[in-house]
Amino acid sequence: MTVGERGQVTIPKALRERYGLSKGIEVEFIPLPDGLKVCKRSAANDRFARFRGYLKERWSKEQIDAYIRESRGR
Repeated sequence: MTVGERGQVTIPKALRERYGLSKGIEVEFIPLPDGLKVCKRSAANDRFARFRGYLKERWSKEQIDAYIRESRGR
């Protein structure tokens, strides 16, 4: 791979497919003594990750909609 004029590199398709690197996936560069390690950004770095799907496991969409309507007085 070659670094382009704007600092970009193209990850080969086979590697993108193998490691699930699709459009919009964030990656991070981790410096090592002998180079760089490229990793998908961990959900642990996302402060809201633990809340995703929280209500989905406890309430149905209809229950959530009813709660919102009720709380708004409609």
